[in-house]
Amino acid sequence: MSIVDPKVQDYLQDLSRLPGDEILAEMEAVAVERGFPIVGPQVGRLLTVLTRLRRPQSVFELGSGYGYSTLWFARCLEPSGVVHHTDGSEDNSRQAREYLKRAGVAERVRFHVGDAIDSLREVGGPHDIYYVDIDKHQYPDAFEVIRPAMRAGDLLIVDNMIWSGRVVDETPPEASTRGIRVLTERVFSDRGLESSILPVRDGVLISRAL
Repeated sequence: MSIVDPKVQDYLQDLSRLPGDEILAEMEAVAVERGFPIVGPQVGRLLTVLTRLRRPQSVFELGSGYGYSTLWFARCLEPSGVVHHTDGSEDNSRQAREYLKRAGVAERVRFHVGDAIDSLREVGGPHDIYYVDIDKHQYPDAFEVIRPAMRAGDLLIVDNMIWSGRVVDETPPEASTRGIRVLTERVFSDRGLESSILPVRDGVLISRAL
């Protein structure tokens, strides 16, 4: 199911790309070549706006791949800010280091290889922004670790919350869809959060702690 008319989607994608940004363009081409899911420029722009509004000292990404979303975060951090890159693949982590070094932001990034939730537990918190894009069946587990650490003003951003329409179409839901549904129920029933799901790309949840 297409959330947005494909022609409108293409228009928004083209509008969101940063002209002349060779590194982002290369990373986007690699995603197409490898069939690797990245958030793309639409969500990248959204991450930029939210990061500049929050002005975080620390961003913790759960599921960073080869650093595409990390680059969007790192470029708009305050001078003393850091973003934590997590991925279960040594190859993805190494590739991310290379891209981020070329982009001149590697010194703002802390790299963790292994399960993202375990990495968050090890690093501890709190963090000003939590960004979640791991295996969808793990979404509720991630929330259980993140939520107790959130302070007033902290943001939780979660990708793939519409899941190509499977959140409404798939009955009975498989594990990934079920994980997204469970997270959605928990977030929207939490009176300590202000939350909205934006139909951007595959759906982006934004929650702000009160």
